Amino acid sequence: MQKAKFIVPNAFTSISFLLGAASICWATGLFGGKNPVLMSAHFIIFCTLLDKLDGFAARAFNASSEFGAQFDSLADLIAFGIAPAFTLMFAYKNFATDWYSANSVAVFAGSAVYMVCAAIRLAKYNAMDSDSYPDYFSGMPTTFAGVTNAILMVLLCKYDFFNSCSMLYIPLVILVFTGLLMISPLFLSKLKKRKGTLVNLFQLANIIMAYVAGFAMIWPEYLMSLVLIYFIIGFGYGLVNRNSIINDQENKSTAQYEEV
Repeated sequence: MQKAKFIVPNAFTSISFLLGAASICWATGLFGGKNPVLMSAHFIIFCTLLDKLDGFAARAFNASSEFGAQFDSLADLIAFGIAPAFTLMFAYKNFATDWYSANSVAVFAGSAVYMVCAAIRLAKYNAMDSDSYPDYFSGMPTTFAGVTNAILMVLLCKYDFFNSCSMLYIPLVILVFTGLLMISPLFLSKLKKRKGTLVNLFQLANIIMAYVAGFAMIWPEYLMSLVLIYFIIGFGYGLVNRNSIINDQENKSTAQYEEV
């Protein structure tokens, strides 16, 4: 019975892993459909929501484990490291055929940069950074990078970007940019319980609305606005307070060393 508590969080991780694989398959057109690229992007959004649920379940059941952490990283690599790159590559291939033919090397190179950055980010996090800064991410989490590109793809499909815009390189630039942010030394504030009641209610309301919008596949503009607000405020706060964040952590590490 002691091991049964690990079933729930690992079940969420397993579903996320499979949805990430499904996203890649759908992007290639393996299962057909009216717009497989759009469905592929929605699968990545589903994975993001499940990724948060497996962490919540692990804490609720006191079922955190080294196995769960490694399994979660493997699922993240598929869902947020590889699937977004495949989704964009096949979006170009399906919707901007001529442009893709002329720029296929650049598309592959940009996608490769993103995938490698995601792999480095996850390996670095597991090896060194998981407990370094409890209140901050060092660099953009793969989950955030993946869902940013997925929501962007939903919007691009909704507004027929590939057939109506001449600046087709923009999604590729954003993909590479988010990839580099994953391995950057920038700090991003974590979503945690705050001191102010109104702030906590605002966070909770938006989390609930995000789950509704994500699973119902509606309101991509709202989801993108949440991403941009978190991006600007989170990275902005981390950048302004970078020195104090580093000094606080060094002081804590020194105090712990002296206690030992």
